[in-house]
Amino acid sequence: MPRRVRASSPSSGRYRAPALEKGLDILELCAGHPEGLSQAEVARALQRSVGEIFRMLNCLVERGYLTIQRPGDRYVLTLKLFELSHRHAPLARLLDAALPLMRELAEQIHQSCHLAVLHEGRGIVIAQADAPGEIGFAVRVGSVIQLASTASGRVLLAFQDEEDRRALLSRASAPLDGAAALLEKVKRRGHEEMESTRIRGVHDFSYPVFNHRGAAVAALTVPFIERLDRAEPGGPAVVRSALQEASQRLSVLLGSGARPAAEPAAKSA
Repeated sequence: MPRRVRASSPSSGRYRAPALEKGLDILELCAGHPEGLSQAEVARALQRSVGEIFRMLNCLVERGYLTIQRPGDRYVLTLKLFELSHRHAPLARLLDAALPLMRELAEQIHQSCHLAVLHEGRGIVIAQADAPGEIGFAVRVGSVIQLASTASGRVLLAFQDEEDRRALLSRASAPLDGAAALLEKVKRRGHEEMESTRIRGVHDFSYPVFNHRGAAVAALTVPFIERLDRAEPGGPAVVRSALQEASQRLSVLLGSGARPAAEPAAKSA
């Protein structure tokens, strides 16, 4: 059963665009149901009549945002929104600069890496590079990460100005105990590393990528796993050094002066 979504309140917002809001409600609903939804399921989840959404669904299909999956006549989100997001100039520039560096980093340390940015009070993974070989651990593009409980999230929080950091923390779904002291420690160290709070045996290393204003526009992260059957070239010290260098190179490409980490990169685990 699709999760019921509360339709936009008639009193919300200064200016109203009911048709647009109805279309956005449908897109946001379908984004959470990759298996697709029938016309009746969409209507039920949005608490609207089938007649209300029939023309809107047809319009979204004609414009290429939805497709009808047969048999079953289920409405499924297409990749058009993904394509549009990659035309967005700042994001496209970040991805163009990051992906070659990330592939190089993954080859060097034999670990995967991913890039996360801030989006509506959360982090979202926008790029990922696989580790070479037959075994690896990776985080999918599009994954949402909590700011308070992940290495990427803490890096994104730590390297913001005070006002932006407070606003982000106020929107976080889970509070961060002792946030100010913890994030200041991350900032002084220049990066964050911690055991994953979601996957046992994964140790996350994350470094900031700075924009021209000196704020973290992204976090470059390696979810480090240790092979038991053979020695790999990317031990913790190598990962720190290579990840720090990659994040600084990416910062420079984005117009920022690279900031060295406060502690030596070769610190032991």
